[in-house]
Amino acid sequence: MLRIILLGPPGTGKGTQAELISKKYGIPHISTGEIFRKAAMEGSKIGIEAKEKYWGKGKLVPDEITVKLVEERLAKKDCKNGFILDGFPRTVKQAEALEKIAKIDFVIDIESRKETIIRRLTSRRQCLKCGKIYGIDMPPKKEGICDVCGGKLFQREDDKIDVVKKRLVEYEEKTKPLINYYKKKGNLFTVNGEQSIDKVFEEICKILNKKNLNT
Repeated sequence: MLRIILLGPPGTGKGTQAELISKKYGIPHISTGEIFRKAAMEGSKIGIEAKEKYWGKGKLVPDEITVKLVEERLAKKDCKNGFILDGFPRTVKQAEALEKIAKIDFVIDIESRKETIIRRLTSRRQCLKCGKIYGIDMPPKKEGICDVCGGKLFQREDDKIDVVKKRLVEYEEKTKPLINYYKKKGNLFTVNGEQSIDKVFEEICKILNKKNLNT
């Protein structure tokens, strides 16, 4: 059973690492950000509201909406052997709500410098068709075109410079306190996100494997 939370500012590679962990350990990667983006693209009322009022402007989606979404997702069969939460919890209040839903085994904080984060996010592009994300560490073979499906790449609203700066302020004020919250619980582990994707993943696997041997 591996129930994991990935913490760290936006742009530290949490989504990439979550996908790698998911493939290696056979547990689902649950990204609230992607769920909201998909809902907005599909034209759902809650998805459009979340984009126009909150995440599209660099603001956090209200707890009552996000917690309900996560609770419904964790109740699905594919989460019975564990899961990876990417983008949730983002506040201590959400973390307290999560405790009532599921026990968390590992909280991995991926750290990066502010200038690195801004450079990564503002250069990031996503495929209009399949949603695959490209960036400095994982560029497409052909500029502006998705390697997987040939779709056109675009810059998300929340990756534009003004919104990125707001997102980082939001993180410092509302999400960073989670580090101390989980440190007190004894299940927080820190990884240097300035390293290559492979090196970060190697360190995460060492944490998970070593912890498993001790339990």
